Amino acid sequence: MKKAEFVQAVSEKAELSKKDTQKVLDAAIEAIEEALVAGKNVSFIGFGTFSTAKRAARKARVPGTDKVVDVAATTAVKFKVGKKLKDSVAKS
Repeated sequence: MKKAEFVQAVSEKAELSKKDTQKVLDAAIEAIEEALVAGKNVSFIGFGTFSTAKRAARKARVPGTDKVVDVAATTAVKFKVGKKLKDSVAKS
């Protein structure tokens, strides 16, 4: 499902215009992004939790050449699925 299809589905369920739904969706995504950048978790009970994890610097091998390269430290986004969503998907 692409973003436009998602906006259409949400607008129909919420009985809002697609324009208003698009604004709400963009604002929600922006708020989640800002919270993660600030190092906070974002939890939706039953759906899941967005969080961040620090990844240490390391050395890695390039497949095929066995060349060793340095991989810089980074912060990655994680998502842990909530029980309700996990159960719903498992039943389908």
